[in-house]
Amino acid sequence: MRFDIIIVGAGLAGASLAAALKSSRFRVALVEGRPPAPAPAPAGWDSRIYAISPASTGFLQEIGAWQHLDANRLTPVYDMAIRGDGDGRLDFSAYDSGVDQLAWIVESGLMQRELWETVRRQGNLTLFCPAQPQRIEMRGDAVLLGLTSGETLEARLLVGADGADSWVRAQAGLQADTLLYGEMGVVANFECGKPHHNTAFQWFRNDGVLAWLPMPGNRLSVVWSTPEAHAGELLGLDEAAFCSRIADAGGGRLGALKLLTPPAAFPLRLMRVPRIVAPRLALVGDAAHAIHPLSGHGINLGFLDARELAQALFALPEYRDCGDERALRRYQRARAEEVALLQWTTHGLQRLFRPQHPALSAIRNLGLNLTDSLPVVRNVLVRYALG
Repeated sequence: MRFDIIIVGAGLAGASLAAALKSSRFRVALVEGRPPAPAPAPAGWDSRIYAISPASTGFLQEIGAWQHLDANRLTPVYDMAIRGDGDGRLDFSAYDSGVDQLAWIVESGLMQRELWETVRRQGNLTLFCPAQPQRIEMRGDAVLLGLTSGETLEARLLVGADGADSWVRAQAGLQADTLLYGEMGVVANFECGKPHHNTAFQWFRNDGVLAWLPMPGNRLSVVWSTPEAHAGELLGLDEAAFCSRIADAGGGRLGALKLLTPPAAFPLRLMRVPRIVAPRLALVGDAAHAIHPLSGHGINLGFLDARELAQALFALPEYRDCGDERALRRYQRARAEEVALLQWTTHGLQRLFRPQHPALSAIRNLGLNLTDSLPVVRNVLVRYALG
């Protein structure tokens, strides 16, 4: 079967790219191993939560997904309070920065299901699911993707959107430089005793970076990026002890906590991919990069990858081959600066706050306080985060 573009992976980045191409001239194939899980019960909440930037929100609106998300499960963030491991503090305000909100807190599964329904209805797209890729064959004028079912798909361009352990990237021989942090991201959702007032909290502690993200009502999502040994300790606690530990770590800011979803954990890594394009190949999302979650920008990078690649493909004249590496380099150049900046920033902050040394602690907390005392600098940081 012949297509113009094959996308492997229908996660958030891959599905959003497919949806972004719905009004294009391209015939698209989307290959996915399994569909998203069915919608949770009304009282259920996904443990994987994302902070979606206004730039990503705009992209999701453009492709017709944001408007259909359940508004009762979305939470705007109006303020953010960051605290160091001493007296350092840094506060951001949507009001002070002249914007409606700093971010939206959204469940991963909620976005995934809406994007899935969007691409299923797409006229120029053929969905292969469940389907597993088995081989890639590059030819001068096309790329062939063989599936375990025995089917062979042919296209001008193959897009790897299949996650940090990308099969497409490995098969194509693209280098990925990975640094394991020796940390886990422990996640869980809670009901809190006091209102959060749409404020996100982040603490740089001596046992990792703790983030509290507001959810609808008096609910809270927690991400604790912490050394593996401490993560194991947290996961081994009973429910009451776990809730008490999380509440105490945040200084009891939101009162007593009641667990809503069982805690889970995932390994943290930094991954740099020097080349995200090659002849007839492009990478998006986690297949192209991975960063520490302390900035909350991982999925936003993936959405903006999808937007930029779609724009580069739309800009091609009809006579241009969409798999020509020279055409794909526009996408690579457009994404290089932001990805590198966020990777170096998050990596630097992780390294800065991890060592337990009094002199270093004083310097990093002074840095937070200095930034907080300079409204111009603080608002520049907010504007960049907004995209």
